[in-house]
Amino acid sequence: MEHVISVLVENKFGVLAHIAGMFSGRGFNIDSLAVGETEDPSVSRMTIVVHGDDRVVEQILKQLNRQVNVIKAVDLSQETHIERELVLLKIATTAKNRREVIEIADIFRSKVVDVQHGSLTIEAVGSGAKIAALIDLLKPYGILELARTGRIAVARG
Repeated sequence: MEHVISVLVENKFGVLAHIAGMFSGRGFNIDSLAVGETEDPSVSRMTIVVHGDDRVVEQILKQLNRQVNVIKAVDLSQETHIERELVLLKIATTAKNRREVIEIADIFRSKVVDVQHGSLTIEAVGSGAKIAALIDLLKPYGILELARTGRIAVARG
């Protein structure tokens, strides 16, 4: 089962490596990891996506919550939450197909953020499924570069 774990940590050197090490020590591959400062500059939010057994993830949450630099760790998969991802796609274009690529971007409510003679760069935000669908539609045009963030998530309400 997929788990989306949100961890509030003190914004200090080495905390990310320590937390990631806990997962690898348990034999978990981290599917996605995003870290950023919160509204409080002394606190960062880590959003970690892993696949694993509920029981083992529960043990990891207990270990996380016992760590000195961890303020709070929760499995958002157990509650209603909002998730988003960001992708930047540089697509090969010609004068002939540029309009088609822009129309696909528009359908996905994404933005063209750079235009060059032989390419367009598109920015898209949404669920993992939306991002994957956009990538699949743009593959035939030629993806020159792709940069994708990990998922970020917050509980609703």
